[in-house]
Amino acid sequence: MPGNCTSVEYDFESKILPSIYTMVLIIGLGANGWGMKSILQKQKKVGNNVFLLNIGLANFLFLPTLPFLSAYYFMNSNWIFGDAFCKITRFCFNLNLYGSIGFLTCISVDRYLAIVHPLKAMGRMTVRNTVAISVMVWVLVSVQSLPDMLYLKTSTNNTTKTNETAKCYHTTSTQYVEDYLIYSLGQTLTGFCIPFLILLGCYGHVILVLCQSNTIDKEVKQRSLKLLFILILLFSVCYIPYHIFRNLNLYARGLLKKGQCPTWNNGVFSAHQISRGLVCLNSVLNPLVYLHITDISTQFNKLLLRSCHMLNRLTVSRYGSVQATQYTQD
Repeated sequence: MPGNCTSVEYDFESKILPSIYTMVLIIGLGANGWGMKSILQKQKKVGNNVFLLNIGLANFLFLPTLPFLSAYYFMNSNWIFGDAFCKITRFCFNLNLYGSIGFLTCISVDRYLAIVHPLKAMGRMTVRNTVAISVMVWVLVSVQSLPDMLYLKTSTNNTTKTNETAKCYHTTSTQYVEDYLIYSLGQTLTGFCIPFLILLGCYGHVILVLCQSNTIDKEVKQRSLKLLFILILLFSVCYIPYHIFRNLNLYARGLLKKGQCPTWNNGVFSAHQISRGLVCLNSVLNPLVYLHITDISTQFNKLLLRSCHMLNRLTVSRYGSVQATQYTQD
């Protein structure tokens, strides 16, 4: 680091990230498990259900890696699980991130066709077709994520003469940062920007049609607007900040390597650390799409009602037994 550049003192990784990962693990496993179970019990909306199941699968590929990442950051970025597992962990993160974006785009296209071109779309989204589309999405996501595993992911630092710590890079070491920036920009374009533009185009046209049409059911309009809001929330909180600050941080690292110190370096570094925590929230926010598209909200209300009835019965039973005991004692 250049002499005129002060290093940022920021302990977000060691203190905040483990807490975020633990919360995402607990809530994500419960919410996604419940959502996928509800989807498997449904026979309608074949296209959306297949895509939703794949979003759940993408989440379950990433969630089991969180305990290892939590331990890594909790131990002040000391990776003890080996180079191969570090690459697998980062690969699962990319599969979750870009797989989720890809299948959210598929859902948006499916909704677009169902509302704007209902006659042309009728009978097209069969199980066979949606499975074929899902396989294609997984292949594309895997192809664009595999090069990440070719970069150096771990390195050993001698903190003292008797103590060594190993890092598991989220991107790669400073030695290859320029090449990784090019790869990251390409991944951002194909994995994020293009799907995001498709999604905006689909929902922009859908909203235009809904506003101009008086024959479409009011409930359909409300559900479409709610789904659009959920997707905007997902992209605004999780995806957009992460991609912006990841590439800016890589660019800043490249400048530092050349002996330059941009004035915005510390701010970008801090924002990048925060965005890494936010991007993991997609595994918690994705179930909101389940909640909207399926009838999970109805099931949730029924579950609450059942729980309340059971609690009332238990309370009445206990209260009645206490009264009976007191009566016999008196």
